[in-house]
Amino acid sequence: MNTQLGAFFPTRDMPADRFQIRDWAQAAEAIGFDFIEVADHVLGADRAALAGFEGPYDVDDAFHETFVTLSYIAAVTSKVGLASGVLILPQRQTALVAKQAAQVDILCGGRLRLGVGVGWNPVEYAALGQDWRVRGRRQGEQIELMNRLWTERAVTFEGRFDQVRHAGIKPLPIQRPIPIWFGGSADGALRRAAKYGQGWIPLGNPNARAAEQLATLHGYLRAEGRDPRAFGVEAWIRSAKGKSDDWRAQAERWRALGATHLTFYTSGQGVGALDDQIKAMRRFAEAVR
Repeated sequence: MNTQLGAFFPTRDMPADRFQIRDWAQAAEAIGFDFIEVADHVLGADRAALAGFEGPYDVDDAFHETFVTLSYIAAVTSKVGLASGVLILPQRQTALVAKQAAQVDILCGGRLRLGVGVGWNPVEYAALGQDWRVRGRRQGEQIELMNRLWTERAVTFEGRFDQVRHAGIKPLPIQRPIPIWFGGSADGALRRAAKYGQGWIPLGNPNARAAEQLATLHGYLRAEGRDPRAFGVEAWIRSAKGKSDDWRAQAERWRALGATHLTFYTSGQGVGALDDQIKAMRRFAEAVR
């Protein structure tokens, strides 16, 4: 089975330098990656000032803004696919996300795939004025509204979290609707993926737990009247897990589980600066093709 290869934008290692962002993206395209994926965090928490904070990232980790970065990469590349991985949807305004995603899809010529999740950081939710406690329930409603905003001239929508009355976005995206993939392993995420998504991003490792989650997801897909064979699975392979042989072994385990996409994740993994990032991408592509 042919799998698509993705390059995860090394946001935590990338300086505030547009030329390095350009050079990295163009290198990923030239190496032959099928898509580039950009992460999302709007704010980082000050770990030292927040007792009990245990998140993997904080205020000292760089996260380049997702939609702006994707737009810039769209302008400096010509064919590589673009994805968010994963956009923390419930902490953002639904109609604004629909508008931003539609514009990125236009600027990249229909190359966008929107990966979404619910996040892990209540500090970020509070700062953005959103309720952490209802994030899962809100996400499902958001997808319903965005799909309508991407396909209809004017929308009237009365939801629990969003209300739209006789309004729409223009211009509409090239893809109508934009494909949505779900990240995360909670049961609610799997159910929403089966109901609304075109693919799943497990975020974990190719082990017995992943196999069990995939079996559960396939059951939910069949309950929705959908064919699991037509549903995508994107696996992240972290560079810190080893070298070429290890990456190849992980890729094969993921392929055996049914992965359709393999993403090389180097962000914050100790790979180094731009030249080292590009060398690592080239070694990964050579190892897993």
